[in-house]
Amino acid sequence: MISVVIPLYNKEKQVKQTLRKVLEQTFSDYEIIIVNDGSTDSSAEIAREFEDHRIKVIDQENAGVSAARNRGIKEAKGNFIAFLDADDEWDKDYLAAQHQLTIDYPQCDVFATNYSFMDAKGRKYPTILNEIAFNAPTGILDNYFEVASCSHPPLWTSAVMVRRSAINTIGGFPVGIKSGEDVLTWARLAVRFKIAYNTATLAAFVFDETAFDEEQRKRAPENIDYVGTKLAELYKLHPHITGLKTYNAMWHKMRARIFLSKQMRSNSIKECLKSMHYKVTFKIVAFMILGLLPYRITAFAFKKLG
Repeated sequence: MISVVIPLYNKEKQVKQTLRKVLEQTFSDYEIIIVNDGSTDSSAEIAREFEDHRIKVIDQENAGVSAARNRGIKEAKGNFIAFLDADDEWDKDYLAAQHQLTIDYPQCDVFATNYSFMDAKGRKYPTILNEIAFNAPTGILDNYFEVASCSHPPLWTSAVMVRRSAINTIGGFPVGIKSGEDVLTWARLAVRFKIAYNTATLAAFVFDETAFDEEQRKRAPENIDYVGTKLAELYKLHPHITGLKTYNAMWHKMRARIFLSKQMRSNSIKECLKSMHYKVTFKIVAFMILGLLPYRITAFAFKKLG
């Protein structure tokens, strides 16, 4: 059996559609564990309106998405855990495809499919995946960090399923950080377990571009970089894993860019130096230089650098 774990926090406008898509699955041997993480809207009430014995709603005080997922894992009865955010969607054959991966690749503990981006109007945009190490529709993604360093993330929460034993081995999702908890979780899994991958697009990351942009404008990276620290520890333990060094450099480059966009110059420069510790690229050197220049010059330039 597959246990579908859905963390739920204030998604009253989206959760009904998300649950409908799960209940339309062609594979039927699953349970749905919805962890209501202290929602203040009617999300939980909407979830409870579904009359299906496979659905279980658990209430807890707000503790964050990682804590909600961990609670779902703890309550799960299945040997496999499929994660789904309350505003994303699955194709009707998603769970069937994941189940088939467990049959075709029994040596693997992580199973994933490709996904698309879908805006509020239902328009879908494909991901970019480079350096996939196999040519068939499915295969073992044994160069995860290499792919992740030059593509959209090949592992994305609502398109990932794991063996319960594997996610428990790494201690679940890290609690207490505001962003990057999934980045660290997939990295911890990738250094220890094999990943089976289906290149078919069977899930959709649904986003409201206006709300997303507004959130990005407000949010700055955390000053205490828990994810970066833990990624550094992984690299120290596994320095020969293909792409991990570049992956760590990419993490700090991302933080440098965001700090620079918010005129937090000293923070940006520090992140540039951390990135250059792993790998020196043109872009990170450019960020470093821009961090030393007056902001009126950098405001346009850093956007062009991406």
